[in-house]
Formats: sequence, structure tokens, C-alpha cells
Amino acid sequence: MTSAGIDSGGARSPRPNIVFMMADDHASHAIGSYGSAINETPAIDRLAREGMRFDACFCTNAICSPSRAAILTGTYNHVNGVTTLDTHFDARQPTFPGMLRDAGYQTALIGKWHLGHGGIHDPTGFDYWTVLPDQGEYHDPMFLEAGGRTVVREGYATDLITDLALDWIKARDPGRPFLAMIQHKAPHRSWEPAARHATLFDDGEIPEPATLRDDYVGRATPAVEARMRMRDLSEEDLKGLVPPGLTEDEDLRWRYQRFIKDYLRCVAALDESVGRVLDFLDQMTLAADTVVVYTSDQGFFLGDHGWYDKRFMYEESLRMPLLVRYPREVQAGSTSDAIVLNVDFAQTFLDLAGVEPTRPMQGRSLRPLLNGERPADWRTSMYYRYWMHLDPSHGVRAHRGVRTTRHKLVHYYDPPQEWELFDLQEDPFEMRSLDGDRAHAAAFAELRVALDRLSDEVGDISPTADLGTPRDASR
Repeated sequence: MTSAGIDSGGARSPRPNIVFMMADDHASHAIGSYGSAINETPAIDRLAREGMRFDACFCTNAICSPSRAAILTGTYNHVNGVTTLDTHFDARQPTFPGMLRDAGYQTALIGKWHLGHGGIHDPTGFDYWTVLPDQGEYHDPMFLEAGGRTVVREGYATDLITDLALDWIKARDPGRPFLAMIQHKAPHRSWEPAARHATLFDDGEIPEPATLRDDYVGRATPAVEARMRMRDLSEEDLKGLVPPGLTEDEDLRWRYQRFIKDYLRCVAALDESVGRVLDFLDQMTLAADTVVVYTSDQGFFLGDHGWYDKRFMYEESLRMPLLVRYPREVQAGSTSDAIVLNVDFAQTFLDLAGVEPTRPMQGRSLRPLLNGERPADWRTSMYYRYWMHLDPSHGVRAHRGVRTTRHKLVHYYDPPQEWELFDLQEDPFEMRSLDGDRAHAAAFAELRVALDRLSDEVGDISPTADLGTPRDASR
């Protein structure tokens, strides 16, 4: 079976290899090619120079396990069953790795799984897998393997995951295409850098985000109630005690610097890993026939709004980096501002491999966008739902919402219900909700209808219906 791709010389291109690299909690604004003001990522930026950068890629639920399930299955979380961190993945359902394997691909998963383990929760559809249990450790981590075996490997997790992936690619059958999923723990909390990066950034201060001192005035109460501010970082997170005698603002600044420097130190090792993979593909003369993807399972607050973590539908959490290089089809240095989602990944990989998607996949192949074409019926809005009501560790209330190219409407649906409406063009940092502003009543009503329409389209159950509240465009 071959794909329908045509190379620059007019000949049918072979089924491509796929190298899928995914970080955990790597925010777009900590990547140089996305305009980062706080660090540089030369290897990741190479993918942007040699491929396509997606500027409007979003997750449908900004928490680790649900996003991973959406990527594997191409379905929303109410379909794949992984709505929270506590709902483990039933790996018997269709996934793109399994479908690629059935179509003759060699498949491997190395690194973070975070979808449960044992029995029906173990990875399936892979010829080889070795994964971290749950979150895993940064140093000398344990890996789980098929058959219930465990292996403790000495070293730094980012380096070990990269080593194992390159070893597997080197040992593959060169006569068949392959899928290598390289899934890193970094830069997830508790942000433990490699020894070689322990003093990186010690010679200066990292610029503070404009919203670090957000007072949440003009926002719904969930923003006020959330427990993921700089002051909520633990001694373990900060690797020490806050110096005594600091003013409130000095305390904030100290905490931010301790947090962000360790976060960026973990990113530095990630960038080195990407560089190693790209160099390896060059050395093995695989680059021309390999789709290389770099992404993260969601975004992350890097002091934005005074927060760390994710969960909310605010931009820093919602947005995912997505860089794709495929020399046969993707123009170097190209960009796309089309709205794309994590549920699109599965169908994209299947399309590139010439494999028909199966029900109940709900995404859409990004291949036309990768080829520089935007279909006339491409989506102009997206649906989001975060299910973990009042998670005790972060206090973020469950919510759902719709984002268009200009506006965002967020519905905190458990009593007492609240709304937030943002004009992303006039207020890109989402500092003032327009809910209740009569001048924006028409926009609210339009988005309210769009929210229910998108919910219906993906087959989600309206939370307001659960509460016995009629669904309409009124408030």
C-alpha cells in the first residue's frame, strides 16, 4: 500500500516513516520559533525552518491523560473515555498506531504513556514499547515493558528515552516504514534538570510575563479560586525554602525565577534530544522520507496570570506547539493559522500513510494544510471541555467553551454557573471578561449557540442538560 503523495519530481512517494516527538507541558511561548522571550530552542526551531509551524493548534481538554487519549484515537474524551487523570485508557479501542501496524508499519512507543497500565490499559498496537509508570522519574527512572517486566535504567529520563528510540530505529527492518513515538516526561513538574544544565540561566534573570501580577479583577470566580499561583509552589518544586524577610512582591519574583529556570533547564535537554533525532535521521539518510512532528500534550502557564500548570481554557494552557517537517510535501519555513486540534493528529498520520481512518475518529487530516491549501469548509471554531471539577490539588472548576478566530466563550457549568467572554483581538492576554457587557450581548448570544452546536456535533452531553437547565442562547 502506498500513499497518494507525489514528490517534487512527479513520482509517487513511498509511505513515509513517522517520528512523533511529544513533550509534557511544553508551552509554545517557551519555543524560540514561537517568539519566546525567555529561552532559545535551536533544534526545535530547525523543524520550523525546515517544515511548517502551526500557530493555532489547540487541545480539547488541557490535562495530560485526556490529551494523550485524544491524540491516539482521534476522538474527544467523552468518546475515548479518558475525561480526567483518574479515568484510564481502554487500549482495546482503535488507535492510529494499531492501524498503522495492521497496514505493515513497524511501531514503537518509548517514554511517557500516562494512561494507566496493566491488562487493558497497557499500550497496544506497538511492536515494541517501554514506558514510564504514571509520571515517572527524571533520574534513574523505572520503565515498564510488555509482559509486566520492569527495568530501572541509570541516567536522565530525556536522554534515556532518546537513546532507546534511536536504538530501536537503528535495529528496525529497513524494508518497511516505521512509526516511532518518542514521548518525554519533561518539562513536567517537578522540573528536575540534567546535571549538565544545573546552573544554566544562573547568570541573569528570566523576563517576567506581563500578567504575572494578575489580580483576576473582571474574571469569573474560578480564576480567583484556582490554587496554582506562584505562592502555591512547594518547597520540593522550588528546591528550597523562600528566603526570610522578603516583601510580598520580592517573594513572588523569587518564586518565579526558581520555577521558570528549572522549567527551562528541562526544556534545554528536550531541545538537545530533538537535535539528536534530526542528526540521526540525516546520518541514516532517512530525513527525506520521514515525517517529523514536535508537539506537547497541551500548553502551560509560565507565570502567566500568576500561575503554573494548565487546565483552564486560557490561551497559554489551550495552545499546543505543533511543528511538522516532511520534505516531500511540506514547504520549508511555512506557517498555518488554521484552527487545528489534537484530535486531528491520528487522521493526519493515517492519511500520510495511505490508511483509511475508522469510526469513530472525529478529527480531520491536516494534510491539505501541510500542502499549503486550506479547504473552504475548514473549521473556524473549536470545542473544549475540562471535566475535573474542583480537583483538590489545583482547585480548577469544570468548564467547557468555544474559541473562534477572534472570540472565546467559557462556561463554568457547575453551580454557581459563570461565564467568561473574551475578545482575543482587543484583549489577547484575556484580562477582562466581557460577560454582562451589553455592548457584547450579540457576540455572547452567537457564541452560546455555537457552543451547543459544537457540543452536538461531537456528541458530547450538555452539562447544562445534566443540571436540568434548558439549552438555549439566553442566560
